[in-house]
Amino acid sequence: MAIFGFSFAFPFLSIFLHHDLGVASGPQLDLWTAATASASGLAMAIASPIWGILGDRFGRKPMLLRSMLGGAITVGLIFFAQNPVELVILRFLQGATSGTVAAATALVAAETPRSRVGWSLGVVNSGIALGGAIGPVVGGLAGAVFGLRLVFLGGGVLLLLSLIPVLVIVRESPPVRRTGPRVSSLSLLRAQPGLIKALVVLMAAQGLVSLCNSASQQLLVLRLLGMLTTGVSALAGIGFSLAGIFSSASAVGYTTVSRRLGYVTTAAASGFAGAVSIAVIGIAPWPALALIGIGLTGLFFGVLIPATASMIGLETPHDAQSTVFGFNASAIAMGFFLGPLIGGAVAATSGVQVALYVIAGLSVGLGTLVLTGAREPAR
Repeated sequence: MAIFGFSFAFPFLSIFLHHDLGVASGPQLDLWTAATASASGLAMAIASPIWGILGDRFGRKPMLLRSMLGGAITVGLIFFAQNPVELVILRFLQGATSGTVAAATALVAAETPRSRVGWSLGVVNSGIALGGAIGPVVGGLAGAVFGLRLVFLGGGVLLLLSLIPVLVIVRESPPVRRTGPRVSSLSLLRAQPGLIKALVVLMAAQGLVSLCNSASQQLLVLRLLGMLTTGVSALAGIGFSLAGIFSSASAVGYTTVSRRLGYVTTAAASGFAGAVSIAVIGIAPWPALALIGIGLTGLFFGVLIPATASMIGLETPHDAQSTVFGFNASAIAMGFFLGPLIGGAVAATSGVQVALYVIAGLSVGLGTLVLTGAREPAR
């Protein structure tokens, strides 16, 4: 429900900048799109480790509630934005105060028995993908009928409503009382040989996934704006919905493959396949083929995201889960920061198609990193 609230509005930042805030199409729109999309990622990269440490100290459920409330306020306030600078500021505040995915992932990873971590995080990511599938198509249609300002206000309301089931239903295990001085999360990680290196590789992989994902979604909108004169928001919404549906299905079903091939091989193959699907968006001569490309990107990244998250959860000691997933969220946020920035900068200087090929090359690098640098968690 929270991700539905976010994806209800944010895929259409380019259109909001162009039609509501008066930014002219071309390089100016490309750069403002990159700035607004990247501001949230930069703020989240700075704030997430702090929220993660607080989660291990004071509980993971409070961090999830905090993230939803912060997102609700900042997303709703975009309704009042009058120029691109105000939009960038609100996006920065949204990144600093939200982070629902990291908070939910840490809570589930810490509360789930080890034998079910892979499956449970797959279900979480399936829910995330499902919200991301429904949100853009509903938001795109609502934007065409009511305007994008009201869509942002509606996204804030949905985020506020998502607080209720977490507050009422979710329970967190009480902290284990320990005698003696408190052991820091870093000490717990250092106690296991090779663990920090393995976690750094996995966090870098998650960061590259978010970079490729955010950049490809932004570039799809710009690609469609270059192909069509009307109906871009509705068609982009359909494309994001298709990606979300495929991602939701693969996030649940990937464990069938990972049990046979292992997490490392499954994740690496998904990175290579994702590169092909991003390249398809670049070479597509028709909007329909571009939508197929973004759908396949969702399918393959829908495997890669929960697979690498499960590896992190399986490798990390229980008392360091929030801290590690906080730093992981920082890596993901850096991807969200750099993805639109790289995509927008290359698109502004060399064209949208070249930018898509660059992002496809980074997805190849992602698959190579996992294949050569990650280690298979103990069963």
